[in-house]
Amino acid sequence: MTETARPTPADKSPSYAAPALEKAIDVIELLSSEPQGLTISEIAQRLGRSISELFRIIVVLDRRGWLHKDGGSDRYRVTYRVLEIAHRATPAQELTHVATPLMHSLAAATVQSCHLVVVNGTRGLIVARQESPGATGFAVRLGTEIDLRTSCSGHVLLAAMEEERRDALFPKGVPRLLAARLEEVRAKGYESIPSARMAGVSDMSCPIFGFDGHVVAALTIPFLAAIDDEPHVSQDEALDMLKATAMAISSALGWFDRVEAPVVPSLSIARPVRRRRSTRGGEA
Repeated sequence: MTETARPTPADKSPSYAAPALEKAIDVIELLSSEPQGLTISEIAQRLGRSISELFRIIVVLDRRGWLHKDGGSDRYRVTYRVLEIAHRATPAQELTHVATPLMHSLAAATVQSCHLVVVNGTRGLIVARQESPGATGFAVRLGTEIDLRTSCSGHVLLAAMEEERRDALFPKGVPRLLAARLEEVRAKGYESIPSARMAGVSDMSCPIFGFDGHVVAALTIPFLAAIDDEPHVSQDEALDMLKATAMAISSALGWFDRVEAPVVPSLSIARPVRRRRSTRGGEA
């Protein structure tokens, strides 16, 4: 009797099927790019599946708090449950806990919104934000993904991270012009460029470091220049406050400059001296 040779561990390529789980993940990933939500029939059509295949899965996701159904339109949307679990399972929880009150002070001082971005795979993810306390403002939605190579926050994160980590994210490297730009950002310690998303918005961003000296996030202000006659914080003044806040968050996380220990800035930045100074032009 001839015995069939069994494959060695190196020859094995295990493939385990969990159809229901895969369908649930497909639904969540689809809805993550549909902020207005989709009906069950639309979800089934987009995924190329039948309604009967997805109905129970969607109902369970809704019951467990991963999805929310709009009673008026029967559209399902992804909830913040995904972000909540990510916060508990990653250093983002400690980061946002430390950063939130300082971001609140920064928004109050500049009358601009601000947000916190971390690396998530090869993209950036907004894990915290603070809206402007003013009558008008611009803010990026919590949970939004950004392109590390084209965004202000992405430039800061790529410039501040160790070379080995950046190479792991982009094995083929980054374009020459971007590499040169990252060197500039690393040298000056911040980035300031027109928004890659919105006309009229000038983004400015500073790195936040953890106790081990590695970059953990980027703190960003999408700066809107006011054109009325009221006194406003200028873009340069807002940048100085942004730098001070990023330093304060880093220090609260245990970071210190191994060459020259930083002085943690006072939270008096919440009461800036406002000058009657035009903010036209700027970075945009």
